[in-house]
Amino acid sequence: MAFESIAEFIAMGRHGPYVWSCYGFAAACFAYLGLEDRWRRAALVKQIQRQRRRGQV
Repeated sequence: MAFESIAEFIAMGRHGPYVWSCYGFAAACFAYLGLEDRWRRAALVKQIQRQRRRGQV
C-alpha cells in the first residue's frame, strides 16, 4: 500500500482537501440527479393520471 496509515491516506500527501472535495462534489451531483429523476417521474405520473381522469388518454 502506498500509505503508511489511515491518517496519511486521508491527507493524500497534502492533496486530501482537493481529492475529498472532488469526491464529495461528485457524490452530491449523483444524489441530485437521482432525486431529480424521482421528482420528474412523480410529476409525469401525476400528469398521466390527470389526463386519464379527463378521458384524454
